[in-house]
Amino acid sequence: MLMRWGDRTGLIPGASITAVVCADALGRQNELIPGASITLQQSTPGRRISTSSDGKQHKWMEMQTDHISLLQSYVLVGAYLEYLSEGLEGRSSNPVAVLFDTLLHPNADFGYEYPSVLQWRLEKQQHIPHLVLGKRTPGGAWHAMEGSMLTISLGIWMELPGFNYRDLTQGKRRNVNNDRATPEEISSYYKNYIKLMGLQKNFVNNTYVTSILKPHREFAQAVWEVRGYQRVQDGSHVPFCFCAENVVLATGASDSPARLDVEGEDLPFVTHCITDLGAAISKRSLSQSSDPLLIVGAGLSAADAVLCAYKNNISVLHVFRKRVDDPSLIFKQLPKMLYPEYHKVYHMMCTQSPAATSILYPDYSSFPEHCVVSFQPDMKCVLQSASSFQVFKISMALVLIGTHPNLFFMKDQGKYLGLDPNKAISCKHNPLDIHPYTFECTKEANLFSMGPLIGDNFVRFLKGGALGITSCLVKRLKKKGKLTADGRGGGGIA
Repeated sequence: MLMRWGDRTGLIPGASITAVVCADALGRQNELIPGASITLQQSTPGRRISTSSDGKQHKWMEMQTDHISLLQSYVLVGAYLEYLSEGLEGRSSNPVAVLFDTLLHPNADFGYEYPSVLQWRLEKQQHIPHLVLGKRTPGGAWHAMEGSMLTISLGIWMELPGFNYRDLTQGKRRNVNNDRATPEEISSYYKNYIKLMGLQKNFVNNTYVTSILKPHREFAQAVWEVRGYQRVQDGSHVPFCFCAENVVLATGASDSPARLDVEGEDLPFVTHCITDLGAAISKRSLSQSSDPLLIVGAGLSAADAVLCAYKNNISVLHVFRKRVDDPSLIFKQLPKMLYPEYHKVYHMMCTQSPAATSILYPDYSSFPEHCVVSFQPDMKCVLQSASSFQVFKISMALVLIGTHPNLFFMKDQGKYLGLDPNKAISCKHNPLDIHPYTFECTKEANLFSMGPLIGDNFVRFLKGGALGITSCLVKRLKKKGKLTADGRGGGGIA
């Protein structure tokens, strides 16, 4: 491996490295755990946190339990994952993600909290040299999120292999049926996890990757050349360049906010980041006496913004294109018992439209089936419905209509890696095209991906990507005879 970091150049004979490129180290993404052997063990009865009378669900639950029973004392890393995943179904389209989730959280979708059937054992001879490049510190985007928010997933679904989430969060629980976590709890858990697992040396924080290219022929052993810079304490940038045999893209989906592409969207009072709302409230540039806040969007980020504004007594104009009874609205997919705050927002959306007579929420107005036509320099916005135009004076506009990944550091911005190479990469509509059991990109050998880039948006499921990639690399290294007893195997990851 030839590695240049700033003015330092080092050559490590007979070794190569794998690079894991993250948007934020252990923010919405997770790290591979090379060197870990996973063995199945007998599950013990767990506690059920909700009930269902659906006979079909119970039948499927029994199928899952039978599947687990057949796999006991089976080493998972390096196993034939296609066979083990056969017949399983779940909330992810990636079969290995469903397999791993089934083993970590048996029957979780049916309200049970059974202990994991996995046993973890560190095997140093299977260690794969790797670096994790992240824009932030471990905990990533969770550090920047509004403190009163709660995760969509239950707290235990956010945990990583080897350390119980509740053990690292002092066993905090909200109630038996709704054990979601705050961003502070999650970021603290991930930060502590890195330390407890002894992974600090593998994380390179505050790094920005600027290009990932095929290297010159003189470095034949390495497949990829990774370039970028690290931001150090004095604010300066230290460039780096190293070669890696394998690269994992785990940059998430939140690099670039989706835009309306309307007149005036670049005016200073228009923003696309929910953290700007908290900053405006803290600076008192947005208060109870201000003109209304315009929120555009009908997803969970928009709902979070509505809740934040409502809590601070700020008037809101909420604009979204869909009908309130549209079955694709995310609120329709969330159980009311687990997500009361989002159902409160949905109730506001349904009852506070201009045509409604209810005044339950006098500081909130809903505009379903409306779109923004333009923003004007005099702090006005123009809205359009099927039958009319309306103009409103506002104090701030918050456009929260989704985000897109940004693979600018890849050739053709990574478009050639997607299911449709003629379209931009989209986690929802055009994810990266990967092999379903190795997570290797079909268009590039030794290039892997996991998480939102391949359609797995929840921590609960993207862990399966780490298993698939690690398993693939272990098999290849064993075949090449590169896994050594001293733990200095080749074929690493960036």
